Amino acid sequence: MASLDESRATSPSQTGRPPTSILVVDDDAAMCDWVKEELEHEGFAVDIAAGGRAGVQRVKAGGIDLVVSDVKMPDLDGLDLLREIREVEPSPFVIIVTGFGSIDTAIRAVKLGAHDYITKPFNIDQLVLSIDKALAERSLRSEVVRLREEVSRRDRLDSIIGRSAAMQEIFALMRRLSTSHANLLVTGESGTGKELVARALHARSPRKSRPFVALNCAAIPENLLESELFGYARGAHSTANADRQGLFVEANGGTLFLDEIAELPMPLQPKLLRVLQDGEIRPLGTNRSERVDVRVIAATNRDLERALREGRFREDLYYRLNVIPIHLPPLRGRQEDILPLADHFLARAAARSGKTVKGWKESAKKLLLSYHWPGNVRELENVVERVVALTETDLVGPEDLPRAMQERKSQDLLANAVTQGLTLDQLEREYIERVLDVEGGNKTRAAQRLGLDRKTLYRKLEEYAATPRGKGADPEDRGEGR
Repeated sequence: MASLDESRATSPSQTGRPPTSILVVDDDAAMCDWVKEELEHEGFAVDIAAGGRAGVQRVKAGGIDLVVSDVKMPDLDGLDLLREIREVEPSPFVIIVTGFGSIDTAIRAVKLGAHDYITKPFNIDQLVLSIDKALAERSLRSEVVRLREEVSRRDRLDSIIGRSAAMQEIFALMRRLSTSHANLLVTGESGTGKELVARALHARSPRKSRPFVALNCAAIPENLLESELFGYARGAHSTANADRQGLFVEANGGTLFLDEIAELPMPLQPKLLRVLQDGEIRPLGTNRSERVDVRVIAATNRDLERALREGRFREDLYYRLNVIPIHLPPLRGRQEDILPLADHFLARAAARSGKTVKGWKESAKKLLLSYHWPGNVRELENVVERVVALTETDLVGPEDLPRAMQERKSQDLLANAVTQGLTLDQLEREYIERVLDVEGGNKTRAAQRLGLDRKTLYRKLEEYAATPRGKGADPEDRGEGR
């Protein structure tokens, strides 16, 4: 076969191909030289390996995108070379060259993972066409990987997973807060991941190189909480044998996460307010103040506004903490996140235990999706860890889930309404308030979910606020039915 004219020499930029390194493997030196020369005219970078064993060693050395290999070679034939190359990561594409009439061998090569095959005698255009097809597939695979990674990044923020619209809004807010030093209040039911959010906010903030210190205000006795927060001097009390710095000093320059802030005793609230206002603390037993620079992220699963009305929480402290509020919806209100979270916890638990647990049977997925999850994400994580510890199969079935989940019957809202004798107005109110709760109080999302415009929803909520439950439900009370 005649060599192609020198005028065909092109560069990768001229052909639109990405830079590509090709390895030609053949014990026929003349064939190798010819293929190398022609492919270099096409703009490829080409290496030669004189035999299958040398070819494997060159691939293991790295930097090869595609291999063109003959089948019949004395030391290691093309099929064995293909088997060994497939074990290398990342594995290059392989094009097998077979003799005329060796179609069975070519088919075996494709089954073993070869991208394509060509038969002798061939011209260089055939080989280039096969190479271009391989490059196009490689580009497509890379794009798929890129898109999957992009979706994965969009569906998570640091260690927080969320595909639902509600979590996407929270992720967007957290990204906007990446340069902020403002105090935040994170609310949500127990187990929704409030500390995870606090840690993610710290990790994305200008304070990320400084300490993140967490304290559960409900876990420390009231008489010790002040010392824990502000520290004390030697002799401040009977057990103060030495000076001790408090958590505000420990977190200086960084973030202090105060969980269960609603449990902060009233006598301590003005002292915390002073720190937030003035940036100063006064350890117990001293008359001196110390400057501190701490961002406070507080969290609670309680209704702080109700605590304000009942006089259990200071209004001025509330507004100092609640500069930017973040409300985490319950897991039952973000069904799109249940299976991604379950998969994440399953993979992590399986890796820890050394078990090969690959996923969920469809019947188990249905149970996961239908369960109410009163303990939210924390409960889901615990259930998955239990499942991995006890299962003896690689796919989790409904029989592996806790008995309470297996036996739980889905709640039939209409059947319950009939049993309770609810009127249509009462049923509508129950449903609207349930949707509003699931959406974390977000009236815009609740209106969209209910199929109402916002004005209608606001009007109904005003009516509910003016009418206590159990009153105004009788048609005769409204002059109807007369």
